[in-house]
Amino acid sequence: MMNFKRIFTTVAGSILVFLLATAPVQAQERDARAILKAMSDYVSSQQTIQLTFDSAIEVITPQLEKIQFTNSGGALLSRPDKLHTHRIGGYSDVELFFDGKTVSVFGKHTNSYAQFDGPATVDQLIEALRAGHGIAMPAADLLLTQSYDILVADVMEAKYIGHGVIDGRDCEHLAFRNHDTDWQLWVEVGERPIPRKLVITSKTMNSAPQYSVRIKDWNTDVKAATEAFHFTPPAGARKLEPDELIELDELPQGAPAGGEQ
Repeated sequence: MMNFKRIFTTVAGSILVFLLATAPVQAQERDARAILKAMSDYVSSQQTIQLTFDSAIEVITPQLEKIQFTNSGGALLSRPDKLHTHRIGGYSDVELFFDGKTVSVFGKHTNSYAQFDGPATVDQLIEALRAGHGIAMPAADLLLTQSYDILVADVMEAKYIGHGVIDGRDCEHLAFRNHDTDWQLWVEVGERPIPRKLVITSKTMNSAPQYSVRIKDWNTDVKAATEAFHFTPPAGARKLEPDELIELDELPQGAPAGGEQ
């Protein structure tokens, strides 16, 4: 078996030397906050956005083994009050519909759904899902109309790392530090500063589990039909109470999240 420890140590050491040697120059050339603000301004100015993504979330077992669960999906956003998302993984197949009035979450894998009255905007919906229903949706911050203010609210340190390539696209690589998390963002270079990859690392859990999402297809030239945001329950589907939405999360039931340090 390959000596991964030696590989990681060698690569990490080389990167550290590079960053220490070039950080002063890069700090003068690029401002991570300015790049993040340009991305936020671009995204929030788009009336409609259609995208696809791959995501991964890590959990830590009681034996301190790190396990990764992967998902793929997509989203169709029509500001200010319409959203349709879908996500499929090894343990879930979930769709969310918001037509401006009603929020519907449908779990195809369980043939169950929940509905509740929606707020006035998609931004408010994201907050309601997090605060009231335990659905994290960490990458959703990238699409909010005030994403810059939200993303930098607790930032203690911002760095411009350099250039990176995500799916063949040249990107600016940024790194930020909060009290509880470190997070990295890759923003496409050019007239469309699209967020292409996000990695969030927990600093409050053993073994520092990560959540990552890679945005693949991105289209803003979309005419979204009203029907795309409306949900009709299929025959035989079981209706859940809104507080049962946690059953539709992206981890299998009983999966450990990691112990606090």
